[in-house]
Amino acid sequence: MAVNRMFRVCPATGFKVHEPAEALMKINAVTAVVALLVGGILALLVILTRWQTVHLLPADAFYMVLTAHGLNMLVFWIIFFEVAVLYFCGTVLLNSRLATPTFAWVAYALMLIGALVNNYAVMIRGDSSVMFTSYVPMGAHWSFYLGLILFAVGALIACFVFLGTLVVAKAERTYNGSVSLVTFGALTACIIAVFTIAAGAIILIPTFFWSIGLISHIDSLMYRTVWWGFGHSSQQINVSAHVAVWYAIAAIVFGAKPMSEKVSRGAFLLYILFLQLASAHHLLADPGLTSNWKIFNTSYAMYLAVLASMVHGLTVPGAIEVAQREKGFNKGLFEWLRKAPWGNPVFSGMFISLIGFGFLGGISGVMMGTEQLNLIIHNTIYVPGHFHATVVVGTTLAFMSLTYFVIPTIFRRELMFPGLAKWQPYLFGLGMSGFSLFMMGAGTLGVPRRHWDMSFAGALMQHEFPATAWLMMTLMAITGLVAIVGGAAYLLITVCSVFIGKKITTPGFKHISARDNAAAPVSLPNVVVPSHGNIGTAGFVAPGTFVLAIGFLISFVLYYFVNWKYLSTVWPLN
Repeated sequence: MAVNRMFRVCPATGFKVHEPAEALMKINAVTAVVALLVGGILALLVILTRWQTVHLLPADAFYMVLTAHGLNMLVFWIIFFEVAVLYFCGTVLLNSRLATPTFAWVAYALMLIGALVNNYAVMIRGDSSVMFTSYVPMGAHWSFYLGLILFAVGALIACFVFLGTLVVAKAERTYNGSVSLVTFGALTACIIAVFTIAAGAIILIPTFFWSIGLISHIDSLMYRTVWWGFGHSSQQINVSAHVAVWYAIAAIVFGAKPMSEKVSRGAFLLYILFLQLASAHHLLADPGLTSNWKIFNTSYAMYLAVLASMVHGLTVPGAIEVAQREKGFNKGLFEWLRKAPWGNPVFSGMFISLIGFGFLGGISGVMMGTEQLNLIIHNTIYVPGHFHATVVVGTTLAFMSLTYFVIPTIFRRELMFPGLAKWQPYLFGLGMSGFSLFMMGAGTLGVPRRHWDMSFAGALMQHEFPATAWLMMTLMAITGLVAIVGGAAYLLITVCSVFIGKKITTPGFKHISARDNAAAPVSLPNVVVPSHGNIGTAGFVAPGTFVLAIGFLISFVLYYFVNWKYLSTVWPLN
């Protein structure tokens, strides 16, 4: 049977885009943006409730909204977009056709149905306000669990379609040598996703049977231990995906290549082996797990995952610096950074994502992943402050910046509101950075993670937080509103550009023979191999990046030991 080899050539990049893959990239990306819209509206309601001056929602409505917000943002928005990224990396970057478009459409249908069913259970039925974690013995309606299971099965099928596409590309010789580093990063995300979905199936399927009465009891400690293999590891998919996006944007904007591709690939391999072990930091207060298990997961194993992120945090800006210096921006330590295209949202969004993820998400993650230090912030609002720094500043902003590249190349539409687009990454990135920082500050002062009323009005046992905590929560709300304005700007730009933006004329689709399709490998556009000659300072080809890395190290050490000092004040020895 003849294989459909319908491709078009993008005039801007030279990419060959497979028509069926393009349709799937579009529908997954559009659905992701719809989930982001829903989650953003819910985020506004959450902020206006946690801001004690406004305190908008009653308790029952707040927990319903918070449950739906977490699922739409942490699961549906991000994973729909990641599936689009997988198809992009598997087809466009490898010059390949999609392996099985029919199965990819089945995957999308299952994911869409699952997301709708889950939202129905939470927001329409209104009897499944069990939060993102859905800890037993709290019980949701059976449709809550069924929706997540359907979504997970669809995502798993999408992963297998991506893996099949890699096999097709290799068999049809659409590229030479190894897959590109960006595709390798996407493969890392896919491998972690398979583990993550398996962990989710192991616990959510029995919980679904429990919800319909076929199983009488689910052990709560067992549930938490297995569930976090899904709940936290799903965020490790995001880390791998957005790091791959960083490398892609560095190549797209600057023609940059990693300083050492072998080292970068090795760092991705460390993600596969160790990154999901960070799930343990949610379980450090649980009594049923041994100290040996906790210490291993939160020290030796976790440090290898941290090493991987530090490698990427060094090589991505380092590659940009080398590329900029090769172009003549070689004066002083930071001319390469000052002369970067800060008005280009593709770059500015990526760089704010990188800095925010490293300094806010990375440092706080290592601190709360340390067994002893975790106890002083466990289940405080510090925890969502941390994962807003990683998942929102890191992943969501990286995906937003990639969107500004995808709209003209994949959707073939001119970007609308270009002036607003220049400012959008700053509004969202800096607003969300402040939001995360003030949440972590309030959590350090003991503000609880999930309680809807920090004044504890009407409680039998009253507790009064210091005035600084109230100030932190107010600043959190204000910066959160700034971030929501930035998110609304992104939605406006994206939706208007995709649906009513001016079409970009491109060559029509054409059939390409197997021989034509196996021509030279496709790489990201305008990539140059730097000679490293006569650039840099004092023997360093990227001295500015080295200084930034030293600044990060000093910040990390100071914050780490400040928290040890803070721990010593919690349990004074008399």
